Amino acid sequence: MKNINWRLASNHLILLIGVIFMSLPVWVAFSTSTHTAETILREGLQFWPGSNFIETYREVMFEEAGVMKSVLGITMLKNSLILGIGFAVGKVIISMLAAYAIVYFRFKLATPLFWIIFLTLLLPLEVRIIPSYEIVAGLGLLDTNFGLIVPLIASATGTFYFRQFFKSIPDELLEAARLDGASPWRFFVDMLIPLSKTMIAAILIIMFVVGWNQYLWPLIMTTKEENYTLVIGIKQIYQILSEGGELPQYQKAFALTIMATLPPVLVVLFFQNWFVKGLVESEK
Repeated sequence: MKNINWRLASNHLILLIGVIFMSLPVWVAFSTSTHTAETILREGLQFWPGSNFIETYREVMFEEAGVMKSVLGITMLKNSLILGIGFAVGKVIISMLAAYAIVYFRFKLATPLFWIIFLTLLLPLEVRIIPSYEIVAGLGLLDTNFGLIVPLIASATGTFYFRQFFKSIPDELLEAARLDGASPWRFFVDMLIPLSKTMIAAILIIMFVVGWNQYLWPLIMTTKEENYTLVIGIKQIYQILSEGGELPQYQKAFALTIMATLPPVLVVLFFQNWFVKGLVESEK
């Protein structure tokens, strides 16, 4: 007992309490989703799982009209994955190229241009959503993955992180590449990208979660149910539950909520080591 580190134990206890506090609503949503609509209506939210798990999730994900009239839950899951992955990959590509140009192509306007790009952080999507919509609609890209993803990837978040990382790379590496006759593109592909693996992983994870959770822009961009993402589906199913005289299917709404929560959580859990390394390296 004398060797117990009470400070470490108290820190872990606080963290454990925080985990329980944050995960408890998710657990209640999952447990409630495994009960029947009659049980939920009669008894309210449930803490312990029921016996309706397979039936509820099969109906929500794979049966027509299980959630909405013309779209399956698995289709909305696919749309969300396309948006999340496309958003993350596009962000990384654009951000790396912009940061590379700012750091290594040392022209006079590099610093002012970087701060102009950085100022776009003060302009959230809601501010520029009308002109963005006008441009996408004018190009005929409504209800398309391309029109959904491209307007979202133009921001300074990734550019700022990659700029800071590239500035931490010794100049001797660039000089060595020049002596070997490497072109700017070859230096970028063969040296900077391998050195940036953990940083790329960290940005991919962050941007995937951000893209996955997008609601307002996909809601405006999509007019057909088959193009809905899971986040939009959750909103729509709650609207459906509040209409009509049928017994509210709250278990379906909770099941769809759990399905929308799982992919970001799994991505962070599986790639957390790269995520932490990328954030640490960005602070060098």
